[in-house]
Amino acid sequence: MQLQFAIDTLSTETALELAAAAAPHVDILELGTPLVKSAGVAAITAMKEAHPDKIVFADLKTMDAGELEADMAFQAGADLVTVLGVAGDSTIVGAVAAAKKHGKGIVVDLIGVPDKAARAREVTELGVEFVEVHAGLDEQAEEGFTFDTLLDEGKASGVPFSIAGGVKAATVALVKAAGARVAVAGSAIYSASDVGAAAAEIRAAIDAA
Repeated sequence: MQLQFAIDTLSTETALELAAAAAPHVDILELGTPLVKSAGVAAITAMKEAHPDKIVFADLKTMDAGELEADMAFQAGADLVTVLGVAGDSTIVGAVAAAKKHGKGIVVDLIGVPDKAARAREVTELGVEFVEVHAGLDEQAEEGFTFDTLLDEGKASGVPFSIAGGVKAATVALVKAAGARVAVAGSAIYSASDVGAAAAEIRAAIDAA
């Protein structure tokens, strides 16, 4: 199982500092949506140039103009780009077309999708790389949210998936046991006093699971 570092900061400089600290322990470097909105696609280029050996993940959360937006990110150096699962199929198909042109991949983010398992199967048929079973910061703060729900939805989908939302050293073994392709950790790494040590701790937990 791969480890993805979701970098939710607002400046390219800070993102590069965080990535440099965590890079030895992670497989995928994600430019979070706030970062892309704040710094633009130039941040994608900067990250890929700094870490050409890593998978660079641009979390665009595209809702429309799938082919156009994905093409922009791939040209900037992204290896994976997200489209929202609540988007229309034509938007996802367009993004997949851009990915094929560049030899890259599309990930469908299932945030806000009521039946994540069913939608995961539908979008996989459209040619996406994998789906992200995702609970955002707002959802995690809602009463009744449980991490187990994400794991259950991933397992129920029967397709390649990642888990994002509450992944940390104490929970990552559960993500691996659920069969996830990727575990996505954000705050557990970037909010730590020692970013490199936090990433190393999660990596060690994956390896020990």
